[in-house]
Amino acid sequence: MDIWEIYALMGGLAAIATAVYMALYINRYEVKDDAMVEIYSAIREGAKAFLRTQYRTITYIAVIITILLYLSFDIREYGGIPYISLGFVLGALASLAAGWISMDVATQANVRAAYSAKTDLNETLKISLYGGMVMGLFNVGLSLIGIISLYILFNRDPILIVGFGFGASLAALFAQLGGGIYTKAADIGADLVGKVEAGIPEDDPRNPAVIADNVGDNVGDVAGRGADLFESMSAENIGAMIIGIALSAATGNILFILFPLLARATGIFATLLGMLFVKGDVEKNPFIPLKNGMIATTIFAVIGFYFLVIGTLGSIYLYGAALTGVVTSVLILWITDYYTSYDKRPVKEIAEASQTGPATNILTGFAVGLESTALPVLVIVTVLLVSFILGNIFALEYGLKPFIGGVYGTAVATMGMLSVAGMILGLDGFGPIVDNAGGITEMSNQPEEVREKVDKFDAVGNTTKALTKGYAMGSAGLAALLLFEAYLDIVGIEELNLLSIGNLLGVFIGGLLPFIFSAFAIRAVSNAAKTMIEEVRRQFREIPGILEGKAKPDYAKCVAISTLAAQRNMVLPSLIPVLGPLAMGLIFGAESVGALNIGATVSGFILAMLMNTGGASWDNAKKLIEMGLYGGKGSEAHKAAVVGDTVGDPMKDTAGPSLHILIKLVNTFSLVFGPLFLIFHLL
Repeated sequence: MDIWEIYALMGGLAAIATAVYMALYINRYEVKDDAMVEIYSAIREGAKAFLRTQYRTITYIAVIITILLYLSFDIREYGGIPYISLGFVLGALASLAAGWISMDVATQANVRAAYSAKTDLNETLKISLYGGMVMGLFNVGLSLIGIISLYILFNRDPILIVGFGFGASLAALFAQLGGGIYTKAADIGADLVGKVEAGIPEDDPRNPAVIADNVGDNVGDVAGRGADLFESMSAENIGAMIIGIALSAATGNILFILFPLLARATGIFATLLGMLFVKGDVEKNPFIPLKNGMIATTIFAVIGFYFLVIGTLGSIYLYGAALTGVVTSVLILWITDYYTSYDKRPVKEIAEASQTGPATNILTGFAVGLESTALPVLVIVTVLLVSFILGNIFALEYGLKPFIGGVYGTAVATMGMLSVAGMILGLDGFGPIVDNAGGITEMSNQPEEVREKVDKFDAVGNTTKALTKGYAMGSAGLAALLLFEAYLDIVGIEELNLLSIGNLLGVFIGGLLPFIFSAFAIRAVSNAAKTMIEEVRRQFREIPGILEGKAKPDYAKCVAISTLAAQRNMVLPSLIPVLGPLAMGLIFGAESVGALNIGATVSGFILAMLMNTGGASWDNAKKLIEMGLYGGKGSEAHKAAVVGDTVGDPMKDTAGPSLHILIKLVNTFSLVFGPLFLIFHLL
């Protein structure tokens, strides 16, 4: 191992070590409230039971694919050495482990955050953020260690580790989609019957679906997102390394291949330094210290990237490309904040429209979602153009082909955008932890002042979740294009003729895949929610004394409904991003698969932006009314806003986040099977 490989490995180890310290810190905090512990235990056990069931299903499918990969590639290409299939297994296992550990720590943090609010809000912030940072740091660190280890073991050839990215992506899609179906089925059932029909508060212990709802926060927003984030880091690193092969060969500088891993390590160290600046007046606004930490991390990343790029690649132009990526992350966060904040025009418009009923709420919310796609697309287009031009200038300066330099410039920009991923993922994990903490304080009948304190954190958590979803989709758009460029490198395609009938069909079929996938995902939530609604109504009707607080609901029945619905409905849509490019490749060949990737990436990115931002806007319009606007809780405007939020729920928490993974899975699958499509296709 040379010094730079050691640097990358040390970055990963530092992230894991810090995550372990934070997990131990959370676990040492003692909770002395039996009612809180009882609810926490039910949430934790429900989440674990669901993941065990889900992981069994994923394992069966992964075993079949592993065998096919070994027979298709490893025996034929590498004389029985299982590079691709072993990488696939390790990627899938690591992705699932990332999800499990993220969920395990989050469920330990939620009750401790709730209990600490009784005495010390600074401790509440620390526990909640530490719980989220475990997800961020562990995922980034594990991905980095996994890739650098396989890179060294697999003869330092990035192409041999594409199976790792494929395994991580496939497992993550199952985890995110299954978790999303689970959580939204419970959430919709709890809201429509509890809030609208029965008129009881959110997270009220009288609601039979309330435990399933809180379990869903963990299996969807934490375990599913944890697996999602792991695959994001992995696929993007591998794609960028493959793009670096041509420049490494032309310049004799191996660091063009290693740079993505070095950039990830630099981002980790920037995040660890940024954590020291999470300070501010928690009583006034818990978001202030989190914002300070984000600003500090960004500054450290900008400084660190300068020394890294100049010291390894020796070009100020590539440093400029990296800066465009960092600026992009800031702009995407700002745009998402504008469309989802309580005090901005879009959310206010949706809240105002709620006064005239659910129909106008839904129409206005959908219009906001459509509108919200414009600025992110313009930002992504701009960063691609600027970074490509800077890469061109770099290539000309060193006597290289301008196109190769331009493509590498876009890869460096993607690494720049992902440099602050650790902190942003930590803020993402913060959201469901404080959401659960709010549920635990409500269900354990804590004093009003404690609930109000936790509600402040819950409101901040809604903001951080919305912001990080926008960031995740923005980075996914850049990453998918990066993977597409890597695919063209692997199959040796320099130009894609979109006038070819096979390629034209590929663009259309690719553009269709995200819509068909989303239809399956949203229908799955709808069908499960109908069953959940009927069950909650049945319990209110048939179990005397529930609404009076004299009888305990059957929480387990609602947990079972969500679990079964997720298992039944996650398999078929998860196979769409595999079967689509497979069929296209076997019929029309590798070039048409490239066209399919373009269609899927463009339509998937825009559709996900619509769903993520539109759904968050609906949610926050409801919360704005709950603060007292237009009659507050229980008013007709509030009931309309709850219906709108229900429409947005499967969009922002099931289909939307899963599309992040779908567009990358389509591309990573193509990376693995591209060589096969070159030698075998019908037309």
